[in-house]
Amino acid sequence: MAREIGITLYLFVFRVIFNLFKRFPQKKKTVCVASFGDNIFYSVRELQKLSNEEIIILKDNSCRYDFHALHVSSISFSMKHPFAFLLSIYHLATSTTIIVDTYYGFLDVTRFRNGARCIQLWHAAGALKQFGLQDPSIAKRSERAKNRFQNVYSRFDYTVVGSDEMAATFKHSFGLTEDRIVRTGVPRTDIFFDEQEKQRILLDLKQDFQAIGDRKIILYAPTFRKGELDHFQMALDIRTLYQSLSNEYVLFIKPHPAVSYSIEENYKDFVFVVSRYADTNHLLLITDILITDYSSIPFEYALLEKPMIFFAYDLEEYKVTNGLIDDYENQMPGPVVSTTKEIVDVIQHNKFDYDKIREFSELWNAYSNGNSSKQLAAFLTDTEEKSREKVLV
Repeated sequence: MAREIGITLYLFVFRVIFNLFKRFPQKKKTVCVASFGDNIFYSVRELQKLSNEEIIILKDNSCRYDFHALHVSSISFSMKHPFAFLLSIYHLATSTTIIVDTYYGFLDVTRFRNGARCIQLWHAAGALKQFGLQDPSIAKRSERAKNRFQNVYSRFDYTVVGSDEMAATFKHSFGLTEDRIVRTGVPRTDIFFDEQEKQRILLDLKQDFQAIGDRKIILYAPTFRKGELDHFQMALDIRTLYQSLSNEYVLFIKPHPAVSYSIEENYKDFVFVVSRYADTNHLLLITDILITDYSSIPFEYALLEKPMIFFAYDLEEYKVTNGLIDDYENQMPGPVVSTTKEIVDVIQHNKFDYDKIREFSELWNAYSNGNSSKQLAAFLTDTEEKSREKVLV
């Protein structure tokens, strides 16, 4: 109840300030609100090649992405910085294009001007968990909260997807219609097709992790679980992995950025926490085996056609509390296991189906072909003849 009151007060204040700034002249500019940042980075980089209009990035509290290479204005979008927060609302109220990369509650009270458009650059290329209107927890929320969710989703004039599968997911999860789906592909996946950029990143990462030597890399990237901010529960048995695999492999652990995890001294040469790397796709380039659970990371990793394991130790519980896609166990492009010993067995006996990985990638990455950022920039600027018709088919 207290949380709902706090949200209501915040949105009331936001609405008042936003409507005040709407009295100012509208300017031809693009304002990006970043929580994850990577899709916005690649999109803006291409947009700059086609347009000279002003671009401003508003970084919320969770955004750790570095936008310096773009040479654009970057503002803290947080009430902890009152002046910057007011300036952020001003830019939102006076812009012609608004790009977001996740759910933002403020959209509930922002009725943008005629001619302005809001583009959702969602932070995942696919979805295993139920979210949006399909999230099981919505049933327990108040009617006011439900209306707020619907209002936010209704603000998305266009939502970018990398596949027809994700288009169908967004239609159900956000209540979108076909004319609001843009099939340009996911901008951040372009990195997987850029050989020059890949080599540069690989050299940088290998320089950062010289201690791994010739050993292969296992990346453990679990999804965030409620209640883990204060105490991250490591379900993997590090001791078993160390004893069985440390001669040939090292283990990278990437928990949620807000979660802290310390390594025992005995495993310092085997376990590396890589939370500080904001662009997960860079890490995927040097990863040999991915271990995850219900995260969206497999959708992009599949583009590399490398093996993955799904450590679903709490599968039945997660299905009830968070909701998962139907037939999760059979749809995953890798073994679904529940113990560390099973993980070791899968790796030691190479129990991977590479054909299934390729099929999974073709299904979920149909439009992510290395030109996603260019196609989205063309759509936004309308510089290519009939570009909008091409991606809205």
